[in-house]
Amino acid sequence: MAGTRRTVGLIAGLAVVVLAVAAFGGWWFLIRDDAPKKASIDAAGKTLADASSGSTTTAAGNAAAAGGVNGTWQVDKSVGDFSDFSGTWAGYRVEEQLSGLGSNTAVGRTPDVTGSMTIEGNKVTGVEVNADLTSLQSNSGSRDAALHSRGLQTDQFPKATFKLTDPIEVPTGVTDGKKVTATAQGELTVHGVTKPVTVQISTTLKGGKAAVVGNAPIKLTDFNIEPPTGFRVLSIKNDGTFEFQIFFAKQ
Repeated sequence: MAGTRRTVGLIAGLAVVVLAVAAFGGWWFLIRDDAPKKASIDAAGKTLADASSGSTTTAAGNAAAAGGVNGTWQVDKSVGDFSDFSGTWAGYRVEEQLSGLGSNTAVGRTPDVTGSMTIEGNKVTGVEVNADLTSLQSNSGSRDAALHSRGLQTDQFPKATFKLTDPIEVPTGVTDGKKVTATAQGELTVHGVTKPVTVQISTTLKGGKAAVVGNAPIKLTDFNIEPPTGFRVLSIKNDGTFEFQIFFAKQ
């Protein structure tokens, strides 16, 4: 009998271990929030520094850096790589409730960003950036597919646009590698609706190129967006974030 009790106890102990491992595995693969980190000017600055110190640094880039910040700057997608989000991208960040899993951060990003920035008299006088929302990518193929016809309805409203409405002072003494923060007032057009937004931005310069990261809080209902829900997605918060990381090169 003693041997039988020991055997039963051993089996029970192994069962507990197996259940614990299974529970951890379920959390790791299904429940843990593995959303990409928010854009960081430190990380973007390192990417820019690496690009500027490598073979991509040209005489034209050095001349542009020496000529100061005034001029036209174009989105430069040659810096970094979208596969690890070190390159140029724009996208969204929202909180959702998943059936049986709880809270989750949904993040979708597109590398298809174009546009320009104009600096005159040490003021940023114009910014217009366009993002192709049909190429938004997240960690869920079903979420990405749903957005084509629901929510953002990207098949019907494929573009998002940001336009600067008020000039931004370029801080005195900006030099290569210095990090600068600012607040930008502009208009964001999403889902066919244009609304004023306040964008918090950070930037750094290196070798005639600039890294700009930023974010702005938005309410989905302000843009007539009905959050798509379904069997797996129970709800999506109305408060979301428009976020971006963009590299510019001086022309």
